[in-house]
Order: sequence, then C-alpha cells, then structure tokens
Amino acid sequence: MRITQAFSFEAAHRLPNVAPSHRCYRMHGHSYRVELRLEGPVEPSTGFVVDFLDVEREFAPLLAQLDHQCLNDVSGLEIPTAENIAIWIWRRMKPLLPKLSVVTVYETQDCWAEYDGNDL
Repeated sequence: MRITQAFSFEAAHRLPNVAPSHRCYRMHGHSYRVELRLEGPVEPSTGFVVDFLDVEREFAPLLAQLDHQCLNDVSGLEIPTAENIAIWIWRRMKPLLPKLSVVTVYETQDCWAEYDGNDL
C-alpha cells in the first residue's frame, strides 16, 4: 500500500551557480508543494500504513524551517534546487518515517523533482 501526504510552503531562493543571465540567478520566490510517499502494509489494528497525523507531526519542524524563508540561508540548502530540497528533506525524514519511499518537491505545478534515496 502506498500513501501520500502533501504540504506546501512559500519561500525565496536564488541559484548561485548559474550564469547571471539565467532567470533563476536573481532572488525570486515559489509556492512549493512537498509530497511524502510512504509504503508498507496496512496495520490490521489501526487500518493505517502510517497515521497521517504522525506524518504531519514529524514533518512540522522541517516545514517551519522552510516556510517563508530564504532557502539559501537554510543550512544544507545553499544551492536550493528542487533536487537538493528533495534530498535535504529525505535525509531528515527517513530516520523519523522509516516507511518513507519518495519525496517529491514541486517548484511549480509544471516542474518537480522526486527522490527515493537512490543516488544514481
């Protein structure tokens, strides 16, 4: 069984390692969407893979670190691409949510990055 819980946050960033002519070189903001997918059996006693309230509780501190921040100033996100944000979230959430299978970060509704813990 797979379950997914979505979260959103507002944040600013700039990509420091692209050409100055690149539009993402300048400071700008996004309405990000994060999806945490978890996989595992349904526990017979609860009917849950993981209780959504538990997912929300575990993710809340990270969400607070991201929401209405300049992502370049967040430790570990000095190059805050969607890819790096997904990896950053994975590394912090996987120990708390062992059934985590995929982190998806939408920078816009048309572009996103998915990370499943495998570095190709």
